[in-house]
Amino acid sequence: MTTMEKTYNQAPLPFVGQKRMFVNEFRRALKDFSGKTTFIDLFGGSGLLSHVAKRTRPDARVIYNDHDNYRERLRNIDRTNSLLADLRGLAGTFPRHGMVTGKLRERFIGRIREDEDSGFVDYITLSSSLLFSGKYARNLQELEKQNLYNKIKKTDYRCDGYLDGLEIVCCDYKELAEKYAGNPDVVFLADPPYMATDISTYKMDWKLSDYLDVLLVLERNPFVYFTSGKSPILDFCDWMEKHPDVRNPFAGAEKRTLTAHMNYNSSYTDIMLYRSL
Repeated sequence: MTTMEKTYNQAPLPFVGQKRMFVNEFRRALKDFSGKTTFIDLFGGSGLLSHVAKRTRPDARVIYNDHDNYRERLRNIDRTNSLLADLRGLAGTFPRHGMVTGKLRERFIGRIREDEDSGFVDYITLSSSLLFSGKYARNLQELEKQNLYNKIKKTDYRCDGYLDGLEIVCCDYKELAEKYAGNPDVVFLADPPYMATDISTYKMDWKLSDYLDVLLVLERNPFVYFTSGKSPILDFCDWMEKHPDVRNPFAGAEKRTLTAHMNYNSSYTDIMLYRSL
């Protein structure tokens, strides 16, 4: 199997908000765009939507907006695997999921600091191996304030061929939207940060107007749009009534919902809407 033939059903490295549970629904939605030639992932995140779109429609052009620089994490995947391997070695027979304290915690922090001093640590990936479910640290200072647990992944991460076939850019989503607005062959994939949810791991700081502005770019193009049951964004579509030249972009759209479980006592509803023309 060539790398271009390999299909991932989740991103190779952890990413908050990746659409792994929506992959099958997303593939089905793509069938409604069989005549379209270009898919633009405005909020690329982990690149999973772009990857799935390209594997589902290898004939189409797929543009991945890597605004969060996920590529840097992929480029350093061997370094991340090496760090996790060393932490596994330090843990030895320490109980799985046990809280790491005392001398072992000091050794863990010391080993992480070595990579910090030499240039790169993927703290999002590291968090999934050391922190309680749903918690993330963005740097060593934040990590040191958290309780650490021995949840270290037992196998290496792999990303072979994950970005093959994609056109990759890094820019404000509005630049892409403006460039392709009104092109009937272009489908916008829009998975912005969810209103009323934690966006601390994203490289952006949004206000209410930013969430509403995303709706404006959906006015003139076919789209697949994602939001959450925690977000009031659909209610805010009433805002459109105050802009008589802009119609509700969700009118006539298909809607799919899926319950996502963060841990044993926390869940939320993911929502996907799509309109084929």
